[in-house]
Amino acid sequence: MILGMSTATFTVIHVIISLVALVSGFVVVFGLLGGKKLDGWTATFLATMVLTDLTGYCFPTTHLLPSQIIGVISLLVLAVAIVARYRFRLAGRARATYVIAAVAALYFDAFVALVQAFLKTPSLKALAPTQSEPPFAIAQGLLLVVFALLGVAAVKRFRIEPMPLAAAASG
Repeated sequence: MILGMSTATFTVIHVIISLVALVSGFVVVFGLLGGKKLDGWTATFLATMVLTDLTGYCFPTTHLLPSQIIGVISLLVLAVAIVARYRFRLAGRARATYVIAAVAALYFDAFVALVQAFLKTPSLKALAPTQSEPPFAIAQGLLLVVFALLGVAAVKRFRIEPMPLAAAASG
């Protein structure tokens, strides 16, 4: 039992939250590439990313897992993104800081999703049973390159006026 739910039910909820975070995150990143803030999508992305990271710690384990280390890093990056967007209202350097942090947070979720895909999908597991084989390394390398390119492009293309104080307070 996890938080009063069976492990299977909790796992499904965690996966759904993570998928919502991934989908909303991609919408947000593509919005950034188009110079749009997408307030509702952003709030959904940031909230579900935090929930994804936090619920990941609820699974029983006997030792610290790599996914939990990524979760800590992701939560720190999310804190930076949230402060840059909602406290500093994307003014000055907060704009680039927010973009980089948002893209990084999405990358961390995609990274863990790719790891899980190689662990749980029979055809991928057959290609890289220990996740030290070339197909896994290539997939992770491509993922990193794609997100690095997305991040650079988003920083260059997300040119908006800082949010007014009233808009920042209302989200």
